Amino acid sequence: MRKIIMAALAAGALVPATLVPVAAQAQSAREVRESAREVRRDQRDLREARRYGDRRDVRHAERDLRHSRRELRQDWRDYRRSHRDVYRRPAYAGPRGYAYRPVGVGHRFERDYYGRRYWINDYRRYRLPSPGRGARWVRYGNDVALVNINNGRVLRVYERFFW
Repeated sequence: MRKIIMAALAAGALVPATLVPVAAQAQSAREVRESAREVRRDQRDLREARRYGDRRDVRHAERDLRHSRRELRQDWRDYRRSHRDVYRRPAYAGPRGYAYRPVGVGHRFERDYYGRRYWINDYRRYRLPSPGRGARWVRYGNDVALVNINNGRVLRVYERFFW
């Protein structure tokens, strides 16, 4: 009888531990969209608090916005982790003389690095924000950079974006 009870306890202890990672991977695009909507709502609340509220209201609105942004990042990472096949691309072949160096906002690319060959035209597939007028999402190694097409300046970078 003791063996049966111990086996049942062991089975009961293992089942929740094995189900947690599966539930964490089941991230949907809907949850990412809802988190993005929450960030926009908190940004609007912060603008209103700065315009009409006192310091305490602004502090609360800033805290809520930080929390919403953190949640959006976590949701997006979970989505990306559970949809690995979307973020797996062929090996990057840079222009002649290419050697990868991490880049940051403000870096200026040579024209060869942000030509049509490196554009990411289906940015919605990767859940990237719209690039806006005069900018393009560009693949650079396994990173993705938002580049101003007119002058080659980097506006935003997501490092280790592709697997």
